[in-house]
Amino acid sequence: MAASSRRTMRAVQYDKYGGGPGGLKHVEVPVPSPKKGEVLIKMQAASINQVDWKFQKGIARPFMPGKFPFTPVCELAGQVVEVGNGVSSFKVGDKVIAINFPNGGGLAEYAVAQASRTALLPPEESAAEGACLPIGAVTALLALRAAGVSLDGDGGGTKNVLVTAASGGVGHFAVQLARLAGHRVTATCGARNVGFVRGLGADEALDYGTPEGAALRSPSGRTYDAVVHCAPPFPWSVFRPVLADGGVVVDITPGAAAVLTALRQKVTFSKKMLVPLLASPKKEDMELLAGMVRQGKLKVVIDSRYPLSRAQEGWAKSMGGHVTGKVVVEMGKDE
Repeated sequence: MAASSRRTMRAVQYDKYGGGPGGLKHVEVPVPSPKKGEVLIKMQAASINQVDWKFQKGIARPFMPGKFPFTPVCELAGQVVEVGNGVSSFKVGDKVIAINFPNGGGLAEYAVAQASRTALLPPEESAAEGACLPIGAVTALLALRAAGVSLDGDGGGTKNVLVTAASGGVGHFAVQLARLAGHRVTATCGARNVGFVRGLGADEALDYGTPEGAALRSPSGRTYDAVVHCAPPFPWSVFRPVLADGGVVVDITPGAAAVLTALRQKVTFSKKMLVPLLASPKKEDMELLAGMVRQGKLKVVIDSRYPLSRAQEGWAKSMGGHVTGKVVVEMGKDE
């Protein structure tokens, strides 16, 4: 019997914009059925990202929910229990990770995802770790590529790389990936995480609570060839003096101001560029990163874990900021 023939499942939803953790409701809803090209996943873990609660706030245009009620969270991990028509790359029983952006569905016992945006997870790897990769680690990977940082030894030389908000869900992966590839890494974070980011491989750690950290000034005086900007928006005037000629800032959550700045720089042939990250995660990238975790090359840092029955607490933790690594909701832990 197909899993989707179950009548209902537990899920967490919201039915309007706003409300924060208090706007999340525990409900019983029908188990979804996979459509053509989709897989149905029995959820084991999901990771909450800033974009998830920005959807709820109504400030993530144009990707906000098109209709309510909405089951949030786009970063999924679990086991395939049913495949839709046309899917030959997965079978029932496969352990997988997936990104279902912007349709969400992660805070539930079952979720669907496109097979093309689903990847196998090594059997020995935990679902909680896997759930942190499709958005967190892949975004870090794509941002470094967009900044022109070589990650596979194909040339380009050693670069000076800056990662802002380096202790967060994307930043802690960006530090590791850049350092693994042999680049010099400067990282910004709060005072309590200076030791943490150094432990990830950062050559320099800047406390953003100090004047030097707020200005992104390297203690060694170096300028940066590439910046992975994971923090809230900074004015371009902060980046300009610390960038080398040809330096690139990749903004992983670009707003309208960042897009306008990037367009203006392009038409004026600026030597220093801001690049809004608009790339889409691919199956191959998820599998690459999952393999790095399995090999012990890449560390997944989980700040906190919550059962589905306490998903509101995880939501509040993510919204409150100061998260070191990722916030994960694990299904079945409270049964």
